[in-house]
Formats: sequence, structure tokens, C-alpha cells
Amino acid sequence: MTGPPPVLPELDPTKPPPPEYLPDYEQFVTEDDTPVDNFFSEKQQRLLTEPIYSADVAARLGRPILVAANVGIFFGEGQPAIVPDVLVSLDVQLPDDLWPRANRSYFIWRFAKPPDAVIEIVSNREGGEIDRKRQRYAQLGVGYYLIFDPQRQLGETLVQCFELRGRTYAPCERLWLADVGLGVTLWEGVYEGVRAIWLRWCDDQGQVIPTGAERAEQERERAEQERERAEQERERAEQERERAEQERERAEQERERAERLAARLRALGIDPDAEESGV
Repeated sequence: MTGPPPVLPELDPTKPPPPEYLPDYEQFVTEDDTPVDNFFSEKQQRLLTEPIYSADVAARLGRPILVAANVGIFFGEGQPAIVPDVLVSLDVQLPDDLWPRANRSYFIWRFAKPPDAVIEIVSNREGGEIDRKRQRYAQLGVGYYLIFDPQRQLGETLVQCFELRGRTYAPCERLWLADVGLGVTLWEGVYEGVRAIWLRWCDDQGQVIPTGAERAEQERERAEQERERAEQERERAEQERERAEQERERAEQERERAERLAARLRALGIDPDAEESGV
């Protein structure tokens, strides 16, 4: 005769579940070593992840932010992961040791929340970005779903943004993720030697969040401008010194001419001081 089932502790929805509720993580396939990305997608993913850290966006937002590319999101025991090209999650932090299987992927129950946003980069018409993935992310409660279609595989729109309203997605009014505090914008330029139209993070003024290389270049340009300004100030100071020296020389020449004139007057029996005083 079996006894009553064990009483499990009450769950705090704001914290990861206790060990009694956790599954055996060995059952999850956190990586399968199958290369699936193309070169453009790989660069685009890095352009959406690296600036968040190099520009210290967490400090701007005043809250932790996790951004990752090609990391699986697990949402239930026995369910395969869904792997977005980029995921964004606020107010979460990675564990110090990333090698234990429980720390390798985004297990929703461990982070105690779904990601706040995901981005999919369309490479072909077989990915299901507009229907299957869109429905799945809505079911998981992901706040924002963005589709970047650089080759217009799904239509003429390069960027589609959806916001979760209730249990379904509705089009965003603009490319601004209010609950995240970031927006996205299309940017045409050269990134890692490739000129293309890229999807970039931006602030509420539409200014792109710079990459580490761009920040270094901006710092170099600012330093060069400061050097040029300092050089200009040095040249102006030198010019002022030269003008002051010229004025001093002219004053000295005037004084010498006055002394020579006074000497001639004295030689003629004229007292220049008496003449100047009106006597």
C-alpha cells in the first residue's frame, strides 16, 4: 500500500522552480552540431548581439539584458527547442558556469520568463517565419516578434514587427519595442567588409547602437578632433604671442624715434619737454 504523494513546495512565479520540479536535463538536445546559417545571417546575428554588450546597453536601460544568437528556447519537457536567430530577455543573467547542460540553453522555467523579443532572419521560404514560428512564439508569450527579410522572400516588406496582444500577435505601430526600450532600423552600410542593408538596434531617436569597432572609430575621430583643436589653439596662441611681440617692437621703435627727435631738438637749443608742456 502506497502512501500519499509528497507535498511539493509552493512555487514562486518570479523565481526558477526548486529542484523537485526540474526535469532530467540529459534528455534535452541543447546542440546538434548541424550548421544551418549562411554567411549573411551569421554576420547579421552578430550585428544584433555584439553592440548590446560593447555599448553597455544594460547600463542605458538600467536593467540586465541578455541577447543571444542561435540558442534554443525550451518550453516543456519532451518538447524540442525552438531556435530563433536572435533572442532578447530582460532582467535575467547567465550563470557563471555555462557548461552544465542545464545552463546551455534558454529553459523558460529556469529563467522564470519567456524572452521579451525574438528576431528571425529569412533565408528562404521554408522556415515558417510568417506562420508556424509566429504562432509558436505567441504561444510561448514572447512579447515581440520581428522578421527581417533581406531578400524579400516573403514579400516586399523588409522588416515586420509584431507585438503580443493577449495570446496573438498584432502588427507594431512602429519599429519600437517599448517594453524593451530599444527599436530597430534599417541601415545601409559596410559591416565587416560587406555592404548591404542591415537590421540594427537603435534608440528612441533612431540613432543606431554602435558596434565596438564603430565606438573605437568614433573615439579615434574624437581624439583626432581634440588634437586638431589643441593644435589650432596652440597656433592661435603663437599668433597672439607674435602679434604682442610685434606691438612691443613697434612701441620700442616709437620710443626710440621719440628719443632721437628729442635729441635733435636739444641740439637746436629747443627743450622738447618745455614745448610739450606748452611753455
